[in-house]
Amino acid sequence: ARAEAITAIAMSETGLPEARLQGERGRTTSQLRLFASHIAAGDYLDRRHDEALPDRAPLPRPDLKMVQRPIGPVAVFGASNFPLAFSTGGGDTAAALAAGCPVVFKGHPAHPGTGEIIAEAFAAAIKACGLPAGTFSFLQSNSNDVGSTLVQHPLIKAVGFTGSLGGGRALFDLCAARPEPIPFFGELGSINPMFLLSAAAETRGADLGTAWAGSLTMGAGQFCTNPGIVIAIEGPETAFVEAARTALADAPAQTMLTDGIAAAYVAGKAQIGSMDGVEAVVSTQSEGRTASPNVFKTSAANWLKQPELAEEVFGPLGLVVVAKDLAEMLTVAKAMQGQLTCSILMDGADTDQARQLMPILERKAGRVLANGFPTGVEVADAMVHGGPYPASTNFGHT
Repeated sequence: ARAEAITAIAMSETGLPEARLQGERGRTTSQLRLFASHIAAGDYLDRRHDEALPDRAPLPRPDLKMVQRPIGPVAVFGASNFPLAFSTGGGDTAAALAAGCPVVFKGHPAHPGTGEIIAEAFAAAIKACGLPAGTFSFLQSNSNDVGSTLVQHPLIKAVGFTGSLGGGRALFDLCAARPEPIPFFGELGSINPMFLLSAAAETRGADLGTAWAGSLTMGAGQFCTNPGIVIAIEGPETAFVEAARTALADAPAQTMLTDGIAAAYVAGKAQIGSMDGVEAVVSTQSEGRTASPNVFKTSAANWLKQPELAEEVFGPLGLVVVAKDLAEMLTVAKAMQGQLTCSILMDGADTDQARQLMPILERKAGRVLANGFPTGVEVADAMVHGGPYPASTNFGHT
């Protein structure tokens, strides 16, 4: 019922286009329905039953039943980059409610009006369904103190968070330091590396370079699954790099979510561009709240020497890391921190190389893609949106 008003206020606060927000609203309602289906089916209870074995020797077994119970009120912090699907009425809120847990939501200051209108929808639904008023609460604040107080409140039993590594780690530490430590389900950061294997680079490197440019700039690069780094083997990577350069040459500037995010993007670009052994492939200037794409290139040996090159730059910035051979590519893979996604771009002739990569990547990422780009997250039971730290803090969940 609030569809048009949600789109209008979200556009004015975030700069995201109408079509993107309409699609994101559909995703948000799909998430809520998906978790509602788990409630209807009883899957969230994880029921298990081992029947009694009274005649078992030497000792009988009693009847054993196990069922999950709600942990208690959950504090949820929304993301800036998805004001609907990962914010007030997003996946963390849906998951907590589906588990039978009340939610206390800390609104994101980047889109306070959008958060409030979604909270009004929740209030209307709670009243219509005759649920307790405390099923969902919404807090507005620009203060870090409010967030800190919230996660330390003795009635809060878990926290869901999507945001920066620094902010998430601070809240994670507060959760662990409580007299009664509580679980922290945090998504913190990822550069989502893509491994371009030799045969694929030779046979369709140009097509893959163009496709990567599109994924890199989607939504001004403000996706948690933005593929910020490509690792390729020296020689066949040339066509890939040149195609990306051509595709990005006329890419328009895009509006970023906040002034702070735009400033951080400019600072990140300046830091990478000033580092030893880094060559600019596409270099642009971004002004105000807009961002234009940038791509850099360096050797695997240089990347391994400078850990700062593995840090996330939130926005349309890419880095191509060129390895001398497969052995050096494997070394880079082993040096990676935990990621939301890792991707392998391969042809049939690359199967042996891919087999050597997989045992490494499956322990580095929550999701491994073959011949795909990670800037899409399906709303489905088999989709994982998480990964080893620092991609997320609770790798067993999505």
